[in-house]
Amino acid sequence: MDFYKLRVHFIGIGGIGVSGLARFLKAQGAIISGSDIMDTSITQALRNEGININIPHNKEVIADKDLIIHSAIIKDSNIEVIESKRLHKQLLSRKEALKILLSKKKVLSICAAHGKSSTSAILAAILPHSGAIIGAISKEFQSNVRVSKDELLVFEADESDKSFLNSNPYKSIVINAEAEHLESYDNDFMKLQDAYLSFMQQSRHVILNMQCQVLQHLYARLKNANFNEVGEITCLYPDNDIRNIAYELKNLLPYTTFNLKDLGDFSVYGIGYHNAINASIAILSAIDLLPLEEIKKNLLAFKGIKKRFDILQNLGENTPCIIDDYAHHPTEIIATLEATKKYAELLRAQNVLKKDSNNTYKITAIFQPHKYSRLRDNLEAFCQCFRGCDSLVILPVWAAGEEPIAFDFASLFSEYKPIFANKIKRDKDKILLLDSNDRTIEVLQEGIIIGLGAGDITYQLRGEK
Repeated sequence: MDFYKLRVHFIGIGGIGVSGLARFLKAQGAIISGSDIMDTSITQALRNEGININIPHNKEVIADKDLIIHSAIIKDSNIEVIESKRLHKQLLSRKEALKILLSKKKVLSICAAHGKSSTSAILAAILPHSGAIIGAISKEFQSNVRVSKDELLVFEADESDKSFLNSNPYKSIVINAEAEHLESYDNDFMKLQDAYLSFMQQSRHVILNMQCQVLQHLYARLKNANFNEVGEITCLYPDNDIRNIAYELKNLLPYTTFNLKDLGDFSVYGIGYHNAINASIAILSAIDLLPLEEIKKNLLAFKGIKKRFDILQNLGENTPCIIDDYAHHPTEIIATLEATKKYAELLRAQNVLKKDSNNTYKITAIFQPHKYSRLRDNLEAFCQCFRGCDSLVILPVWAAGEEPIAFDFASLFSEYKPIFANKIKRDKDKILLLDSNDRTIEVLQEGIIIGLGAGDITYQLRGEK
């Protein structure tokens, strides 16, 4: 399909995935418009890029459009969807559109339950001439999209709605797999694994993190299907392949150094064992595409992504360190809090502050649960995953359109003696905890404060809401 001058409208354009496709098509000459239910930093940025956006949805915008693409969460009852069908417009879901949009690219398709955004951004940094569509804002190119005429495209694939099966993978890069998003797989974990296997079999080169037990089983199935006769499989065994991990600060920013296999030493922005794994997967994905020394040099260009251990404010004599992180699953929360603890140790070791009281490097986690179903399905793990923090604040559940489920949070999380707040508010260099009447419960102004969640906590932390 030729997208030049094609009038393409995106329903739900404020989502990170749909906004990426909008930018991708705009670069190909399409005339882009979009709509959403509310303004966000993403919709504001798109407007600044010349994209016309309607808030809220409006059926009148459909009449002159050639193609309408909607996000996965848009329902058939949406007024723009109804109007598109009434006018017999070409209407595609994001998942359906991917098959068309990515058909002419050599796609380096990254999928995982956790870590896919970071790994995608790292790989995009290693391959600076490639295009990129990732599920987060790269601090390197200040967008979730990098436009390139190169046939290589780094793409963050999504298993939550099976759309990774439409990503046309030249390389299938899988970091881990867990029993997440089972609502898309008839609540059958084996069907999710079957989908991952299909994703791998579509490609010519599979890169796997063999620390994950699910991927160990899928590797065996891939071998039994004789994939290695038509394609290549590269495996990372982190316990054996990644050595001499160390952490350091450069201008108060964390870096991880490590040795990988027989490839030598590497340094990557970020902190934690999971960070070394993500970088290693990206390196092994690029090793046949670039000389090794170029990979090492380009890796240093990676500066992180927004909402992933995103340091919003550095620790100061009279100010807390404020960090924003997307972690919303127990596995992610444990890894993030471990990284936060290591970061606190580095700050203390470098004597960043002259004072060193009990609260100087105290870690306060502010948790906004994401989806009632995720809480229900992982309740025991959630109750155990905050042992890496010194203090816990719990916000109301970000429902993401789900019907409420009653939880006794006070009892379930009693070991942490949590503070319950209705919302938080950024007050210059402090964080205020507010009740349902917007009264201040407590002021957080010391140590390291880290927000955890995939809802609107990121905007609250940044003072944007």
